[in-house]
Amino acid sequence: MSRVIPYHEALREALALCLEHDPRVYLMGLGVPDPKGLFGSTTGLVDRFGPERVRDMPASENAMTGVALGSALAGMRPVLSHQRVDFALLAMEQMVNQVAKWHYMFGGQRPVPILIRMIVGRGWGQGAQHSQSLLSWFAHVPGLTVIAPATPHDAKALTLAAIESDDPVISFEHRWCFNVKGEVPEGIVRAPLGEAHVVREGADVTIVASSYMVLEAMRAAEQLAEDGVDAEVIDLRTVAPLDRVTLARSVRKTGHLVAADIGWTSFGVGAEVVSAVVEDAFDALRSAPRRVASPDVPSPSTPALSAGFWPRARAIVDAARAQLGRAPLPAEGPPPFPLDVPDPTFTGPF
Repeated sequence: MSRVIPYHEALREALALCLEHDPRVYLMGLGVPDPKGLFGSTTGLVDRFGPERVRDMPASENAMTGVALGSALAGMRPVLSHQRVDFALLAMEQMVNQVAKWHYMFGGQRPVPILIRMIVGRGWGQGAQHSQSLLSWFAHVPGLTVIAPATPHDAKALTLAAIESDDPVISFEHRWCFNVKGEVPEGIVRAPLGEAHVVREGADVTIVASSYMVLEAMRAAEQLAEDGVDAEVIDLRTVAPLDRVTLARSVRKTGHLVAADIGWTSFGVGAEVVSAVVEDAFDALRSAPRRVASPDVPSPSTPALSAGFWPRARAIVDAARAQLGRAPLPAEGPPPFPLDVPDPTFTGPF
């Protein structure tokens, strides 16, 4: 049975189910037992499962990532949370040189079942050092599975699958998604790691997106439909490994591709999507693929600059129209609210 619940509640359900059913699972992270509980995703879990399994940690990201790795090698299944990917950069050595490599370097004798959660994305004027979406950094490293749930259903289903996986998984959760509501089944529900999801079928143009940009892609598809354009929207769900089969199948149907990315344009997830389609379905393309992503400069803090920085649905619409040889729509006026917040109801995380 499904109910409509927000993304953060779906995450909390997934974590609670794993804590309940597997004594090897424990949570660790700065602020995990905090009353605010990482945007509500861990609220109340320390009261239910105790401080031994829902642990706070000091601001010592590198050391604590090593603790998580050691416990995974000893048979535990840690879920380590970093409040921002920006802070997790202090632990890159542990994640890239250790977590991703142990299973391979030692002949598969020890699995490394770790889920590392990282919150990404813009918002609330936090600027260049607190709004980065570095999915492609981790997707570039062999040995790491990288997921980016965009909906409440996938937040629960992908998190459950990630905790049950014997491989290390990095989960990127966009801060603008935490209050998004959607249908989520009760009880255990899983989504396969490594498979993209066609969330809207169409025949005229393929829009491939990940994380929060899936929501913008769906808005763009609705706007395109008003103009007679039938867009197909694909949610990558897993950024690495990339589901190239689903991408090529869609482009062979539509002949056109727009890749929408929450990160920067150059060397990003969108660039990899375009490369994969060019390699696998070049003969089907009827126009040059296009990327919609952030410009290659650090993200701004001020509302005035944010209004010209963050891509939204209109940028995807314009890219799709260009693919089809259609003239651009008339220029839009200023946005009704700052592009540093998801909508007028957003008042900040605290």
